[in-house]
Amino acid sequence: MKVTGTEPFWGGEISGGHFTYTTPENPGGFDVPVSRFAGRGGLSFSGEAEGKALTLAITPGECSDGMSDRKYPFVVTLRLGDELRQGCGWTARQAPVGGE
Repeated sequence: MKVTGTEPFWGGEISGGHFTYTTPENPGGFDVPVSRFAGRGGLSFSGEAEGKALTLAITPGECSDGMSDRKYPFVVTLRLGDELRQGCGWTARQAPVGGE
């Protein structure tokens, strides 16, 4: 699954028990080992990044990045320490639709 968010910009990919977390300052990203758990109509991943608790909550639902006409199939919430960030997600099977 891939994720993206704005204000501030962030993104990444979740695969094989790892989340590669990217930012404009670190476009190559850094690896965060995560544990997956299901609940509340979606799934979540938790781990620790740079000494801060990290949780990604992913739920089905139409999502807009606010910057394009693309519509994504998942709503993503990233909590990194005390910061809460909103974003969207997609997979190869459930891809975004609309503008580039």
